[in-house]
Amino acid sequence: MNKKMMLGGMLVTASLSLSAQNSATLTLHANEGKTVIPKEIYGQFAEHLGTCIYGGLWVGENSSIANTNGYRTDVLNALKEFKVPVLGWPGGCFADEYHWMDGIGPKAQRPKMVNNNWGGTIEDNSFGTHEFLNLCEMLNCEPYISGNVGSGTVEELAKWVEYMTSDGDSPMARLRRQNGRDKAWNVKYLGVGNESWGCGGNMRPEYYSDLYRRYATYCRNYDSNRLFKVASGASDYDYEWTRVLMEQIGNQMHGVSLHYYTVSGWTGSKGSSINFDKDDYYWTIGKCREIEDVIKRHCAIMDSYDPQKRIALLLDEWGTWWDEEPGTIRGHLYQQNALRDAFVASLSFDIFHRYTDRLKMANIAQIVNVLQSMILTNDKGGMVLTPTYHVFKMYNVHQDATYLPLDINCKTMDVRDNRSIPMLSATASKDKAGKIHISLSNIDADNEQTVTINLQGVKATKATGEILTAKNLTDHNTFEQPEVVKPTAFSGAKISKEVLTVKLPAKSIVTLELN
Repeated sequence: MNKKMMLGGMLVTASLSLSAQNSATLTLHANEGKTVIPKEIYGQFAEHLGTCIYGGLWVGENSSIANTNGYRTDVLNALKEFKVPVLGWPGGCFADEYHWMDGIGPKAQRPKMVNNNWGGTIEDNSFGTHEFLNLCEMLNCEPYISGNVGSGTVEELAKWVEYMTSDGDSPMARLRRQNGRDKAWNVKYLGVGNESWGCGGNMRPEYYSDLYRRYATYCRNYDSNRLFKVASGASDYDYEWTRVLMEQIGNQMHGVSLHYYTVSGWTGSKGSSINFDKDDYYWTIGKCREIEDVIKRHCAIMDSYDPQKRIALLLDEWGTWWDEEPGTIRGHLYQQNALRDAFVASLSFDIFHRYTDRLKMANIAQIVNVLQSMILTNDKGGMVLTPTYHVFKMYNVHQDATYLPLDINCKTMDVRDNRSIPMLSATASKDKAGKIHISLSNIDADNEQTVTINLQGVKATKATGEILTAKNLTDHNTFEQPEVVKPTAFSGAKISKEVLTVKLPAKSIVTLELN
């Protein structure tokens, strides 16, 4: 028996049985693109957590590890290579205990603090406002500042905005100049608190809504800088939080955040990042794909209050969350990154692309050494690019490109917790130069898929691209073996008479460019 179902605007024909020779068909609607995929969908997040900042992004000017003005040179170059569009900082839960004036001025005079949220680590504040915003300039990315609403004051946040963005003869601008920065920075995104329902203050949505209105009032635009103010939104399935904020704050916010993690439980073991079986893998895919329903339901609530879509949805924390690696510091959330994590990234992007009429940003957690990171480092100067890094780089061709709808016919599999997952995921876009890119993920862990893509109306004779795969789903990169999982050239795509045929190996991710 076959059944038909709609997945995020894509037609999927599903069969409950899997065979060794799988096939799928796609139809590309090359002339029906309407929405642009904002580059901020590929955003990053850096929190003062574990070794994300210290040892990851920053080692200081006097470190024996090669650095550029204190920033790790190898990490800096790797981040430049895959085009970071936006970077959130300083948290996370850390943001609502962070007092920005502790992180300015001469480093030797900056006060220390205890990072109560993440392992009780002593924070020396050597990486502060200047260090973060200068990094954003070096990466040519938009900074996304998360302001302290939980333990801070309105005056504190207002002065921080003035310090960063005022070019006039204002008190905070003069203080910034005393600290070595004459010209104001461009700061677009301002989060008014973070996870205010939890670590950011354990607030009710009604109370937070009033606080937001108060704080946002005093966070002013200075000179040519224009703030995009983001309200602290819901955790995954808390639709009531979104409803209350839309009702109580409405157009006084430019955007509202959302957090969603692919995690098997918030208490006890979350499972290993590298020791898992196929059942765990397929469950992870199902949990990852559940984000589509979460986005749709939050968007529906927003649509009922804001049909013109003036208010953006920002998924500013997402990714996998596994147990910390054995032998690492508790509370530092250091986890390895396997081929499975790469699939979570690719499938998530395929979903995000379909909702960019409302979804304007997505920031994975986190950029270095924490959770589903792009990069792993150690204190000996070693650096590893993770499978997730490679997906971000393979997918960056979709940044600021026009999303092209796809109809997909493929087989599905039922997995535990009553989830049904398709064995193929895909997305497509057309860039500003008119080039079409198609990304395909063969979720099937065991079987190759032959994918036939109807390219009606597309003038292309050749498809080139890259493939990311490995021998095992658990394969990952280490300091000793840093290239176990990496992209290679892909030659399994042929075009004939407006039909693209792709031979997708089992458990593989491919991005193609049509020429």
